[in-house]
Amino acid sequence: MTFNPDADISGHRTRRRGRTAAVAGGGVVGLGAIAVLVVSLLSGGEIDLSPFLGGGTGDQGSSSSEGTLDECDSGADANAKVECRIAGSQVALDEYWSGQLDGYTEPGMIVVDGQTSTACGTASNAVGPFYCPADATVYIDPTFFAVMQQQFGASAGDLAQLYIVGHEWGHHIQNTTGTMAEYPNNGTGPASNGVRMELQADCYAGAWIGDMTEATDADGDPYLETPTETQLEDALNAALVVGDDHIQEMSGFSNPESFTHGSSAQRQFWFANGYESGLGVCDTFAVPDSQLEAG
Repeated sequence: MTFNPDADISGHRTRRRGRTAAVAGGGVVGLGAIAVLVVSLLSGGEIDLSPFLGGGTGDQGSSSSEGTLDECDSGADANAKVECRIAGSQVALDEYWSGQLDGYTEPGMIVVDGQTSTACGTASNAVGPFYCPADATVYIDPTFFAVMQQQFGASAGDLAQLYIVGHEWGHHIQNTTGTMAEYPNNGTGPASNGVRMELQADCYAGAWIGDMTEATDADGDPYLETPTETQLEDALNAALVVGDDHIQEMSGFSNPESFTHGSSAQRQFWFANGYESGLGVCDTFAVPDSQLEAG
C-alpha cells in the first residue's frame, strides 16, 4: 500500500486516451526512448530510435477517444488500480510542486489505452512513459509496468511506479523553468547534458517521494504513506533497470560514450540523493563530471 486509503483524489485532472493508429513524431523526454531500446534488445529486433530522440514534426493521423477516470476517487482506489495510482500521483505531484515553485503550471496527464497520438509522436507501452514538451503533457501506458516486470526483471511495484511518474513530472519542471533551453542536447556520454537532465529528473522524483507524506487533501489527510525500506528498494530497482549500462549489457556490450540517460549507479544515486536531501541537491548541471556518480 502506498496511498493513504482515506485520501481524496476525486479532483484529479488525469484523462484516459486511446486510438488504433498513429504516426511517430519526435522530441520526447524521459524513459520512453530507453523503453524502445529495451524492447528492441529483448525481442532481438532492430528499432530506429531517431524519431524518439530528435526533433520532429509532431503527429498526424486519426483522432483519439478521450475519457475521464471517474472510478478514481480515493487513496484506496489508487492502491487497487494502477490507472488510479497514476491519477493519485498527479494530485500529489501538483500539491508538491505548487508549494515548491512560484508560478507552477500543471502539466497534462494522460493514461494511454493501447496507443495514442501526441505532439511528440505515438505513446504506447513500447515507447514507455514520456513527457512531451510540445504539449506539456505526461503520457503513461500502465501496461509498461508489466513489461518491466515480465521482460526484464524489474519489480516495478507501487513506489517504483510513483518514481517513474515523478521522473516525468521532473521533465515538465525542467521545461517550464527553462532548464531544457539552457542546457540543450550536446551529444551523448556519461556527463552529457542529456544524462544530467535525466539524473536531475531522478533527483526531483526522489525529493518528491521524500516529502510526499507532507502533502494533504482538503480534509488534512496525507495523500501518501511513508515508504517502507522494501518500497524504496523497489524504486531503486527501477532506477537500476533503466540505467544505460544495464540496458547495454543485456545485449552484450558497454559503451559509456553512448549514454543518454545515465548508468544504473548514477540513476540510483541521484534518486536517493533527492530522497534524502531534497530539491536543494538536484542541480546536476553544477556537479563536476567526476562527481556525477558520487555527488
